[in-house]
Amino acid sequence: MQVQENHQHFILHKPYGYLSQLINNQNKRKNKRLLGELFDFPERTMAIGRLDENSEGLLLLTTNGKVSEEIRSAKFEKEYYAQVDGLITTQALKQLQEGVEIGIHGTKYKTKPCIVKNISNVSDFPFANRKVRDARHGPMSWVSITLTEGKFRQVRKMTAAVGFPTLRLVRVRIGSILLKIESGKVEEVADFNN
Repeated sequence: MQVQENHQHFILHKPYGYLSQLINNQNKRKNKRLLGELFDFPERTMAIGRLDENSEGLLLLTTNGKVSEEIRSAKFEKEYYAQVDGLITTQALKQLQEGVEIGIHGTKYKTKPCIVKNISNVSDFPFANRKVRDARHGPMSWVSITLTEGKFRQVRKMTAAVGFPTLRLVRVRIGSILLKIESGKVEEVADFNN
């Protein structure tokens, strides 16, 4: 008789300035803010994919490694809103859509074709209008980038490759799950299909 193990699943709005890890296993990260400060997650909880310290938005967590593996696969789209330096051009959007060359751990890599569009209104999502810099430093614009891959700091590298460095990065969707909760909030769910 096989015993069915009960797993727990969580949706988190990761705030800016937090690492995508629950406990501090490395002494060099003594002064870093960790997800375990936001909620009392059960033992064996893991983040599904990561958002770097300066990125924010939707992060899924689970105690089930199989679920983690499936969601990190190319079957699930991940959508990001990137606030970029300057008013992004049609040419840059087209380059991003077709794939651009970036560096991954010292090796050149061409990103897969993806969905990219200019967006003018980000108010549908519950993230604060955090000021990334003063308007005196020039215009900024928002772009939506939807990927089926997730290389190290990929979106930031992609926008920089076309001349529009990312100033702020927010993941707003994983598959059909949208960012709906406020920054720093955690919601436990029965599974990720609801």
